[in-house]
Amino acid sequence: MQPLTTEQVRALIAKGKLKDTLFQALGIIFLAIGVAVIVLLVGDMIIRGSERLTLDFFMNFASRRASQAGILSAWVGSLLVMLVTALAAVPLGVAAGLYLEEYAKRNWVTEIIEINITNLAAVPSIVYGLLSLGIFVYAFGFGQSILTAGLTLALLILPIVIVSTREAIRSIPAMIREGSMAVGATRWQTCRYHIIPYAMPGILTGVIIGLARAIGETAPIITIGALTFIAFLPPVPFTATGAEGATAGLFDWLMSPFTVMPIQIFNWTSRPDPAFEVNAAAAGFVLMVMVLSMNGLAIWLRYRLRKNIKW
Repeated sequence: MQPLTTEQVRALIAKGKLKDTLFQALGIIFLAIGVAVIVLLVGDMIIRGSERLTLDFFMNFASRRASQAGILSAWVGSLLVMLVTALAAVPLGVAAGLYLEEYAKRNWVTEIIEINITNLAAVPSIVYGLLSLGIFVYAFGFGQSILTAGLTLALLILPIVIVSTREAIRSIPAMIREGSMAVGATRWQTCRYHIIPYAMPGILTGVIIGLARAIGETAPIITIGALTFIAFLPPVPFTATGAEGATAGLFDWLMSPFTVMPIQIFNWTSRPDPAFEVNAAAAGFVLMVMVLSMNGLAIWLRYRLRKNIKW
């Protein structure tokens, strides 16, 4: 085989550069198309719903009249459901990920658990709704309450929290563990003072991304019986409730009926009156802002925590 001449080598290099340029151009074109579609959709939603983005829209309850309808019960319900979801999923998910990565022995039992956790992350959300309907609503008797919704969404994001926790812990260099144990620290002390602080940026990012997914879920919430029309708020702890003037307990709001932003949007889009579509567009923009805010918080926390870490 004869060696290539200088002209042939240059031709091959030029051909490779041409392919790289064409691939880069196609990538930019496809990216521009995707961004343009998103901008058009979001822009149309903002234009259609901008007239309803007033203080009354945030402070009014749902109404059969589109001009008087608001999202007060929906955004309050979403925040309370997310609070229950975070309190249930985050400690359990982080503890499970820490145990699987640092404590569990590598055998067939842990392999089965890891496979199931990975598979559960891809299960459709409606399956979690059906599971919660049978367990939380009927078996445990929680009913169609904020507690049921929070636990349902906690099950939904639990695999995401576990996987993100394990990935964050796995990214820590082995010399951190070895150095800690070399000076006499126990395994728990190593995890408490080194592993968890160093892995916290990745853990928080996974947690908030999971919560951002949960806040937009509709199928499991509909399955467990969330209300589509609600004109009251959950009872505030230690305040008078009802005609008899009974005082609400600290956790009475957990068993209160509820609605959330996706349910409210679904209800309005199913109405024949075009005015409700404007309300749905405004509510959709508010939900999008909530999701983007949670993702922005994840980016900010990750930056702050990584900045404070000294390897």
